[in-house]
Amino acid sequence: MSLPTGNTLLGPLNRVEGDLEIRVQEADGRVQQAWVNSPLFRGFEVILQGKPPLDALVYTPRICGICSVAQSVAAASALADYMGVVPTDNGRLATSLTLACENLADHLSHFYLFFMPDFARTGYQKQPWFDAIQQRFRAQVGNVVNQVLPARSAFMQMTGILAGKWPHSLSLQPGGTSKALGSSEQVRLLMMIRSFRQFLEQVLFADKLENVAALENREQLMAWAASHAQSDFGRFLSLVQPLQLDQLGVTRNTFLSYGAYDIPANNNRHLFRQGVAQWQKPSLKSGGLKIKTLDTTLIEEDIAYSWLVGERAHPYQGTTQPDADVPGYSWCKAPRLNGEVAEVGALARQVVNGHPLLLDLVKSDGAGVMSRVVARLLEFTLVVPAMEQWCQQLQVNELFCAEQSHQPDSGKGQGLVEAARGSLGHWINVVDGRIANYQIIAPTTWNFSPRDQQGICGPLEIALQHIELKNAGHAAQLHECLPIQHVIRSYDPCMVCTVH
Repeated sequence: MSLPTGNTLLGPLNRVEGDLEIRVQEADGRVQQAWVNSPLFRGFEVILQGKPPLDALVYTPRICGICSVAQSVAAASALADYMGVVPTDNGRLATSLTLACENLADHLSHFYLFFMPDFARTGYQKQPWFDAIQQRFRAQVGNVVNQVLPARSAFMQMTGILAGKWPHSLSLQPGGTSKALGSSEQVRLLMMIRSFRQFLEQVLFADKLENVAALENREQLMAWAASHAQSDFGRFLSLVQPLQLDQLGVTRNTFLSYGAYDIPANNNRHLFRQGVAQWQKPSLKSGGLKIKTLDTTLIEEDIAYSWLVGERAHPYQGTTQPDADVPGYSWCKAPRLNGEVAEVGALARQVVNGHPLLLDLVKSDGAGVMSRVVARLLEFTLVVPAMEQWCQQLQVNELFCAEQSHQPDSGKGQGLVEAARGSLGHWINVVDGRIANYQIIAPTTWNFSPRDQQGICGPLEIALQHIELKNAGHAAQLHECLPIQHVIRSYDPCMVCTVH
């Protein structure tokens, strides 16, 4: 595919993990079409071919320095599936604690360091709320930085206790974790979690986590915001109406979640359940959603507009063969679920899990900037109390890792996990003791996918359509179009994961 003439290149974009380019075509003062390009090919899937299976535990975390734990958990899960290993209860609890620590640290960084600073840019300097927002959230110098960074650092120290180090720990294994914990470490972990809770309840929410988690609809949420205006969550919500963030970047794609946090005591095995939420066409305008069971055999990756050769296929059969000379506009593949575009992330997790607040927001307005950010912040209120319980459930005198000496000469396995940004999947094929094929679909691969062979756009390409380009007739002005920035950042892209 050759891009049509008359489009404008936006990029490079700052405060994005990796490289991202976006081209937009304008018509009547709005974005008519968008093309999202992941311009950096890294090739981890190719690197893994021919390696011993357990080498995946060393290579895959190095796909990313931001979500390396999620990559480790996905690789360990795929290997456990291939090897027939069942992790111990302690191993599952410790793994969930480690993953939750990374995910919540990502949520914190996204809100304070990536997303909110855009509201402190000079394009909003005539707004009545600008001075207060700039003083609080301006990039690098806002007064919130000195509160957030120490809180994040103290919280991330948990990973050192749980996994030895961060990033790129080797402690996460198919059978659980090789980093056993003692009683004193269990106490320290609980103290760290409760310290982080205190930061959230004093700064981000100015309220008990349980009170925020109990909000059930938009009316309750906005009433809460009015009475908690000095909280940072309240400050964000105060911008929704003047900037119409609930109407910005709206899509009505399928929502996908692999299920988050594998917990022994939970009959459903996950804190947030696995599944698919699909819009019901007869009720589309009124927001009808139906939650269905996930069938992973329906996942395929399309490469019609990617710089790759091969055919559309399920990850077990898929290949990664780069070729910059074939028609296309991105190194990213186009994942589809039963042929449909799927959005992943905190919003998808909470919609699939049936949280009433997110269901109300999505049914009213669709998935937009407001609902995506609210979902990420809501997860603090749901996960931190769960972490306190998981820490107390650890049995320090029992095994943290199951025996995993048996390794079949041939076989396959899949590892499904929820990273901060959404659904992450690893698929491994082993032949004669070596990796014959290894395929990865990262969250941003789903959300920032190019068009597929049917010409259907990916989630971000859909979300950017119809955005108003106020006074943005030239490239430099388009680049400064803040609504475009808000939509992009509402997905919190991690481009180094996108094409691995």
